[in-house]
Amino acid sequence: MRLAWLLLVLVASVAQAGPLQVQGVRLWAAPDSTRVVLDVSGPVEHRLFTLMGPDRLVVDLKNATIESDLVKVKTRGGVVQRLRSAPRNKTDLRLVLDLGGPVKPKSFLLAPNQQYGHRLVIDLFGGGAKEAVAPAVARKVQTPNQPSQLRDLVIAIDAGHGGEDPGARGRKGTREKDVVLEIARRLAALIEKEPGMRPVMIRDGDYYIGLRKRIEKARSQRADLFISIHADAFRDSRARGSSVYVLSQRGASSEMARWLAARENAADLVGGVSLDDKDDLLAEVLLDLAQTATLEASVEVADNVLQEMKRLGKVHKKQVQHAGFVVLKSPDIPSLLVETAFISNPSEEQRLRNSRHQQQVAQAILAGVRNYFASNPPPGTLMAKSSTRQHVIRRGDTLSHIAQRYGVSMNTLRSTNKLKNDNLLVGKVLTIPASDG
Repeated sequence: MRLAWLLLVLVASVAQAGPLQVQGVRLWAAPDSTRVVLDVSGPVEHRLFTLMGPDRLVVDLKNATIESDLVKVKTRGGVVQRLRSAPRNKTDLRLVLDLGGPVKPKSFLLAPNQQYGHRLVIDLFGGGAKEAVAPAVARKVQTPNQPSQLRDLVIAIDAGHGGEDPGARGRKGTREKDVVLEIARRLAALIEKEPGMRPVMIRDGDYYIGLRKRIEKARSQRADLFISIHADAFRDSRARGSSVYVLSQRGASSEMARWLAARENAADLVGGVSLDDKDDLLAEVLLDLAQTATLEASVEVADNVLQEMKRLGKVHKKQVQHAGFVVLKSPDIPSLLVETAFISNPSEEQRLRNSRHQQQVAQAILAGVRNYFASNPPPGTLMAKSSTRQHVIRRGDTLSHIAQRYGVSMNTLRSTNKLKNDNLLVGKVLTIPASDG
């Protein structure tokens, strides 16, 4: 046994001494960047630099080779127009990417996982493909009968994973990134038709966006709500059902610490009040108030969505769940993550592949969102202009609390809903008239 073990070590050592192989090249074009992924046979020493006239990126790989046929494979996408290769210093490899414009490159190595081996990832920023504006997400134009000071609700829709990150896979090879993008697009199309709402697609193609960049994109669009769409997976294929998540308190606390460390950038989180000149305690209190309101709104809209998902079939968790997902950490945008089904469950994988079911999931999410904003329209939006709103009575609600929440009198509530007394039934829908003011 000892001799056999020594032979294995010797063979491995000889293998490592040979040239590193570039085994594959993949390109993922995002609207503002292009990702180049090199599949390599092991960890690789490399350096890269850019050249101008014309624009090129040079990647030097130490002690490496590549098959000529591999270079002929599709290597055009985003800002990359062509890939060329040539030996360098007899033992090294030089790859040249001909570019459509100047870029800022960034590279890093990834260790093997369940789907890929060693990878060298090169991100090219500043020269991404031009973003196509799909009809489903085109910005609505104000019509003359809509007052210019009123705006649409902005709903940010985030299809999870993408590009090099396929997410979970089903037994039939269904990729999470594909089915959630289809559901996201269907949801965007529905929202586009919804009066007073406008969708913003965080990812509208097969490319990856960093988790915090997804938040940043939503905030740059001044989103009123952030919805991240995923498909769950578990080692036991019997696991099934949908779930809805919001940020956990622990995740909220860590995010607050992050914002406090850069308080000069946090003024827009607390109504434009600068935190740069506030002491730690006051800054923390101000941020906590803003974040608490966001979390409360997140829970309420998530509960509305979960109730609608229950109409589609079994849910995995009957209550809204709390977790520290990065995409839920925006302190000023109510955010939820919807696990639409278990892609690892054969029957649910089949449903996720079905266009009719995808549409039903999108409709359920929209119904939950609509229910929430009907009762909680942000000031200055077209939905807030509506003369009537609705409130679904929940356990613990009182007529006085509801009247105070919506800025109307108890008498107005009674007369509008023809209430004979102040006893409320859970699940009953109250019509909320326009504010008494």
